[in-house]
Amino acid sequence: MIRRRLPSITTVCSQFLKTKPISGPSQNLHFHSLQSPQCSNPINKNGSFWFQGIRAYSLLSLNDLRDNVPRKQKTRKGRGIGSGKGKTAGRGHKGQKARGNGKLGFEGGQTPMRRRLPKRGFKNPFSLTFQPVGLEKIAKLINAGKIDSHELITMKTLKDTGAIGKQIEDGVRLMGRGAEQIKWPIHLEVSRVTVRAKEAVEAAGGSVRRVHYNKLGFKALLKPEWFEKKGRLLPKPARPPPKLKDKVDSIGRLPAPTKPIPFFTEEQPASSPA
Repeated sequence: MIRRRLPSITTVCSQFLKTKPISGPSQNLHFHSLQSPQCSNPINKNGSFWFQGIRAYSLLSLNDLRDNVPRKQKTRKGRGIGSGKGKTAGRGHKGQKARGNGKLGFEGGQTPMRRRLPKRGFKNPFSLTFQPVGLEKIAKLINAGKIDSHELITMKTLKDTGAIGKQIEDGVRLMGRGAEQIKWPIHLEVSRVTVRAKEAVEAAGGSVRRVHYNKLGFKALLKPEWFEKKGRLLPKPARPPPKLKDKVDSIGRLPAPTKPIPFFTEEQPASSPA
């Protein structure tokens, strides 16, 4: 903290005029800070005095420098009656506020704000968000040579070729837009599929399989290099919850397959090798 100092007068040159006194009811005194310590001309033409040789110290000095420490220390409660915050620690005697903190949202017994305001809207915590992709876009990528129609088209294939964006939350939904452009058999694995899209793909001789991936498995499908970078193994396929069993056909496989698995119905089971 900087302490202020009053200017100290070191040299004052004052000589009284021994001639005729100055006329007037009062004498005008003019102060002037001197650049040099000498008094060259102490008498003004009007007969007033010049106080010269006044020197002022700077407001900042080395012994005034100190760290930026807090001036007021923290109050320590419950450390004796002499501190002024002992015993009850500033809470007073008895009462609700002297017995610890109250319940969050408690308003003294009246109806709290959370019950006075009406409810608006509803957000389902179990809802799933799928990114749509149309058959027209897939057909254009096949014609451009970015997707091989002879291999299995997975959601990773759609992401790598740019058919869908990078911000994929819970999976991909196959839509029937541009179904008339599918004229050759293709095999796909997606999370959901519309009725129109499935009929168009099966009419061309292809197949669509609905696979289930949880959050971790879906990340392993789209970014398997992340697990390799972290030195972790790919997770095992997760089974769908009971409410989603009817909405999927099989469990998603890791790593991403390249050949489709044929569908078998209950009437025609797969023939086991002899």
